[in-house]
Amino acid sequence: MGFLCGIKFKNIACLLGLAIFFISCEEDLATVNSKSTKINFPSQVIYDAKIVQRDSGMVKMRATAPLIEKFELIDTPYVVARKGIDIEYFDRKNPKNPGRITAKFAKMTEMKRFYEARGNVKVITSEGQMFAMQTVFWDQAKKEIYTSDTVYVTDKDGSTLVAANGMRAKDDFSEYTFFNNAGDINAKKIPEQKR
Repeated sequence: MGFLCGIKFKNIACLLGLAIFFISCEEDLATVNSKSTKINFPSQVIYDAKIVQRDSGMVKMRATAPLIEKFELIDTPYVVARKGIDIEYFDRKNPKNPGRITAKFAKMTEMKRFYEARGNVKVITSEGQMFAMQTVFWDQAKKEIYTSDTVYVTDKDGSTLVAANGMRAKDDFSEYTFFNNAGDINAKKIPEQKR
């Protein structure tokens, strides 16, 4: 009888130990599951991406990137190019001479029509002007590009301008405003006032 009691006691102790183990595992899994619902992961990953966007048969944009990740399983889906991007964009006014944007990082939120580029950003217009900065934002809905970073502008004739407190521009660069600027501008480009 003493032997059976010892076996029962050991079985009860074993079962109690297993119950504690499973309960603690369940709590750990609950913690992991609650954390994993907050983790955002890409639904699509594209390596060595080459993207062409057309409108009415005309090439509107060509983009290349070593890595593109699409995050679609969230409220506001977005696309990220973490390893840099190189974009050629074509204007109907000057289709043979594309503009170019390069950056070390880009994020595109299609639903909000909002884009951002970071890290050694260079924008070259189809007219040959180059804008260099660390960050730039494009609000496509408002047709506006802006930054509060220092912007270095070089024109094809060699004129330079530094906008220490950023700029705002129409997204086709037909109009722009520089904040706290200085530079070396070609006097021939300054229009004379008619009286």
